[in-house]
Amino acid sequence: MSTKTTPWDTAAALNDKVDIAEYLNAAVEEAMAEDDFSYVTHAIGVIARAKGMSELAREAGVGRESLYRSLSSDGNPSFATVARVLRTMGVSMQFARI
Repeated sequence: MSTKTTPWDTAAALNDKVDIAEYLNAAVEEAMAEDDFSYVTHAIGVIARAKGMSELAREAGVGRESLYRSLSSDGNPSFATVARVLRTMGVSMQFARI
């Protein structure tokens, strides 16, 4: 007897703005601890996939293909792109002293 498994899809678990904000906060925390900010880019990409990349790109005023490239594993999005996409997702950034 074998067990059939399916891959976990984080995008399917992001149901509302609270989930999205918590997921982003966890990604930022990990990025700061590991000094690897690809965690944040990856998280934004997962959220973009959950919300629909084409619609998100249109609403953010970014080309769909450009957004795909920026949020890919080797992408390096500009801060302006990240800020536009986050605003379109309905979340904002806050900073705290460490």
